[in-house]
Amino acid sequence: MRRSTRARRSSGHARSKRLLAVVGTLAVFGGVVAVTQMSSAHDRRSTSARPASAACVEPSPGATAPSGSGTTRTWQDGRWVRNHWGDGQQSLAECQQTRAGGADNGGSAIACPDVAGRLPRVPDRARAEVDRNLSLLQAQIAEADRRLAAEGRRGQDFVRDAILRPLAGKRRATLERITIAIDRVGPRPQGLARLAECQVAPTGGNNNGGGGNNGGGGNNGGGGNNGGGNNGGGNGGSGNGGGNGNGGDNGGPGAGLGVIANDCDESRLRPHDGFQNGNRCVSTAFGEVGAAANNPSLLITDFPGEVNANQPFTLRVATRNLVRDRFLAAGQGGYYVESSLLNEQGLVRGHFHTACRMLDSLRQPPQPQEVPAFFVATEDSRGGAEPDEVTIQIPGLPESGVAQCAVWAGDGSHRVPMMERANQTPAFDVVRIDVK
Repeated sequence: MRRSTRARRSSGHARSKRLLAVVGTLAVFGGVVAVTQMSSAHDRRSTSARPASAACVEPSPGATAPSGSGTTRTWQDGRWVRNHWGDGQQSLAECQQTRAGGADNGGSAIACPDVAGRLPRVPDRARAEVDRNLSLLQAQIAEADRRLAAEGRRGQDFVRDAILRPLAGKRRATLERITIAIDRVGPRPQGLARLAECQVAPTGGNNNGGGGNNGGGGNNGGGGNNGGGNNGGGNGGSGNGGGNGNGGDNGGPGAGLGVIANDCDESRLRPHDGFQNGNRCVSTAFGEVGAAANNPSLLITDFPGEVNANQPFTLRVATRNLVRDRFLAAGQGGYYVESSLLNEQGLVRGHFHTACRMLDSLRQPPQPQEVPAFFVATEDSRGGAEPDEVTIQIPGLPESGVAQCAVWAGDGSHRVPMMERANQTPAFDVVRIDVK
């Protein structure tokens, strides 16, 4: 159930905190530069997995999930929502296990009804207790998932009696605690007990779900090591045809503006290789730009004004005009290697990111290289022209202070989606949360 954040917090206080956070964050999520050649249409829309020759690399600091699982799944409104910690990065051990075929790239998993999305407006006085129990529900599913992976081969009767029935009992008790917590200070929620029963559902595979998590043309000739900077960019793309240096003044895009460069031919930096490294030059074309009315937008629709340190809580995020079905894992060479793509309706294919970081000062911009306290990329094969919501479960923030929690859209290769006009607002939102 959706509810207005402004109704939960004093309107003037909430608006000022949101506006301050947005202004302080524009520079962080602003310009991402990438230019030059597209691969063929077939390559750009491929949903095949990354090539076996791709190497495992050490992840960026803070990129691996504290739970040890790089991707978490929740069952929300009849579909799997996948949250990729650290933009899909993995520890070396996880990556090597995936390459060896040891990861769960298909099969089945525990699917339970979404609880957070079925709750009425949660009173502030009940928020902490409700969030704690929502986090416990997710932990119960994760434990049942582990048992299913380890013992599911023992048959349907075993899964029903030893995994699903005990899980339903735990969920009933937890749902009752949520009901009581809300009932103490507000209207009693109805029907939560009906959400206790779970089932085993096919996952659809983590490599191709709804458009390809880890695949894509970016790594199969469209970018990465062969297309992104070494072969796909300057020669035959925009470099010699669209103009490097003075090409923009000879009838191409930007004619008369004195364009300095629009490819990497004359760059002194090394070609970008699809991994998260700086001091590189990216030669991947920006790609397809939708009409203004079809450009993505999003909003944080629900967030707590205050939490305790290490207290789990949730954010509700609504997106519009963003088809959340395209995710090339940055930790596997999917960063800035694929051009932006539109679907048949002219909507951006991609995902969205959520990050929370602690602010050292409310007077000075934060250091951009600092690792956030929480970061995930979310794709669930949903989204479209009409708004819909996703619940993000945050396990807690580690210290007291002011947290800046931001969400922003990304195309399949992690860039902020382009817009038709310069005076449109990018698809992002930011709030501040007091951590006690």
